[in-house]
Order: sequence, then C-alpha cells, then structure tokens
Amino acid sequence: MCEALRQAGHRALFAGGCVRDRLLGIVPKDYDIATSARPEAVMALFPRCIPVGVAFGVIIVPRSGAAFEVTTFRQDGPYHDGRHPESVAFLTEHEDAARRDFTINALFFDPETETVIDYVGGQEDLRAGRLRAVGDAKRRFEEDYLRMLRAVRFAARFGYTIHADTLLAIQTHAHKITRTSPERICEELTKILMEGHAKAGFELLDAAGLLQYVLPEVHAMKGIEQPPEYHPEGDVFTHTLLLLEQLHEPSPTLCWGTLLHDVGKPPTQTFEDRIRFNHHARVGAEMADQIARRLHMSNEWRNQIVWLVDQHMRVADIPEMREARRKRFVRESGFPELLTLCRMDCVASHADTRIVEWIQDYIAALPPEAVRPPRLITGEDLIAWGYAPGPHFREMLDAVEDAQLEGQLCSKEEAEALVRERWAH
Repeated sequence: MCEALRQAGHRALFAGGCVRDRLLGIVPKDYDIATSARPEAVMALFPRCIPVGVAFGVIIVPRSGAAFEVTTFRQDGPYHDGRHPESVAFLTEHEDAARRDFTINALFFDPETETVIDYVGGQEDLRAGRLRAVGDAKRRFEEDYLRMLRAVRFAARFGYTIHADTLLAIQTHAHKITRTSPERICEELTKILMEGHAKAGFELLDAAGLLQYVLPEVHAMKGIEQPPEYHPEGDVFTHTLLLLEQLHEPSPTLCWGTLLHDVGKPPTQTFEDRIRFNHHARVGAEMADQIARRLHMSNEWRNQIVWLVDQHMRVADIPEMREARRKRFVRESGFPELLTLCRMDCVASHADTRIVEWIQDYIAALPPEAVRPPRLITGEDLIAWGYAPGPHFREMLDAVEDAQLEGQLCSKEEAEALVRERWAH
C-alpha cells in the first residue's frame, strides 16, 4: 500500500499504534497509513476503498484480507463537541504528528528507508515507560474527552506512568468525561477490563479522578468495610480489585459481572451483630441493570451481567440443593462464567475454593442426558389425556422433568401416572 502511494508520487508512512507496537516487540493488530495524498487521490488509486471520513481525510482500503486506514496528513481545526474538529487542513506530517493524542501514538515509520520518524519525543517516552500527551495536555483532552480514558487504558496496558502534566490535566477535566457518549465510555471501560491489566486500570481511573464520574457506583465501594472473618483483604473496592487482577482472556460479560458483583454492598451495609449486606445480590442486580442501560450495552450483555450479579451468592448453596434444582442451575448457559466468578470471589477473600471444586467435580461426573433428559411428554399429550390448555401446562411439564432429573421416572407411562395423580380431573 505504501509502495503504491509512493509510486503515484505521494509520501506514505505507517503511523500510530502499529509503529508503537513494533518498537515494543508486539505484533500489530492493524496498520494505519498516513500520507500526503488527498482523499480523492487515495480513492482514485484504490477504487474498492470505503470513504468512511472523506471530510477528515480518512479512507478504508481493503487489501489482502485486511482493512488499512489511510489518512491524509492533517491539522485539526477547533473542537466544539469534545470529539470532532469543526474543520481540518491537509498539511504536513509534522503537523499531523502534533494533532495526535499521545507521543507514543504519534510516531511514523518509513518502510522505504526503514526508519522511525519522531517529531514529538515518543521514542524517549517509550524507553522511559511514560504516557504523555502531545503538546498541551489540556488542549488534547478538550479536543476529545475520551482521550482521558484512553490515557488510563494505555498506561495500564503497558505498565507506564502518566506524565505529571498529563495526569494533572486529566484530574482537572475529569468531570467533563460525562460529555462523551455512553457507548464510547462503555467501549473504553470494556477494553480496560479485558486487556489483562484491569486492576491497574481501575486504580488509575480512581487516581485520575475519572472513576467517580464514569462509574460512581464502583467508586462508592471505597471505604465500605467488610467482616474480617470473611474478608480479611479489606473493603469492597479492595476486594473487587483483587478479583479484577485474576481476569485472564475474559469475555466482556465476565469482566463486567466481576466488576459489579458486589455493587449492591454499599447501599445495603448494616451493623447488626456484625457487618452485613442483606440482599446485596438482588440490589446489585438492579443496579447492574441500571448501569448497563446507562452505558447503552446490548440486551445480550445486560442480561448476562445482571444474571451473574444476581446469582453469585447462590453458588454456595448448590451442594445442599435438591437434585432437580441443582441440575437446572448448572445447565444455565451462563453458569461457566458464574463458576469462574465465584472461584475468583473465593480467592480474593477467604481463599477457600472447596465448594467450587465440589461443583466442578459434580458437573464433570454428570452425563449430558442426566442434565437435559429427553422429554417424555408434550402439551399435545396433555390435551390427548383430556386436559384443557392453560398456564398449568408449564407446571405439569416442569413437574415431569423435575421427577426425571431426580431419577424418579424414565418412561412416558410413568410420566402419565404422575400427571394423573397430581392433577386429577
């Protein structure tokens, strides 16, 4: 791609994250190209391109199964919405570097000469393990408030410190993060949770003053004491951070379920015979639902996250459950994530994982047909036996399945006998 642009007489450089990652020895996930070619020249050169942001000089070019973002060197005009410039001017690569967010993301690489081009001191910051805004940090964040969350994410991902001026600018403008769309905030928080350094990420969110604005319910966990006999690790926030530290290649729903599993503790804390959090799972589920809606999560994500929060205390009761109820619980589609959450919960508190291990052994010993036995009767059978359709059909079918799960019947004749005995005409 760069070669094609150069042959057409244009300057073409790899830019941004792909350059940073290569210098860090990380295989880039995608490649962005910055060029002197105007958008119309790029579109003429690559007819199958996708003009996603022509006004801003951004063109997507599919090539060899990948999609390259090709952007014309530009300088941004004033920002009035905390996200988009009012106008752009197509200028030089030096000015293009100066309009980017952080120095480590403002590097270029010339594939023709195989040299890094650094106008902003990004290589020095990489060597120093430092995250620093390009130019005036205050201005960079006013251009796009989401950059404050991105600063936290990059610092956490790479284990970097945030430069003092950059951190001060974030702390000063943290309250403005709410001007960013909920979808973008959710996306950035999810990345912080999923990129392998969630604990460091949320510690930085708190230190930067952002946590209280993006997730006030999580910020409220700070200082909420727990009974030391069950939670020697400390308050609810400390406990939650210890769970986040255990996330390894997690799903988005497990991440959010882990973060919010005890979100109901602050409003339910009482001091009776000891510190208690009565019904905190149910209250937390309601709060998780509100948070998911506020961040515009999909229904699929929201339903699973709320279920994880709502059910996380029930796992300890599984060994004492009736067989039918136990089997119905462990066959829930989200149960593997729930069990993972509960293991982390144990490790982050009393460190006793025996119940989790009991459940794992129980599930491993169950043949599939014992968890989901073949249906013995249907609603049509009930009608054939003279029962009028209605809501009670569900109760009758469930009763038959419960008896199957308990090992009390295994034939259609036995199922019919059970129904006729309990629901006589």
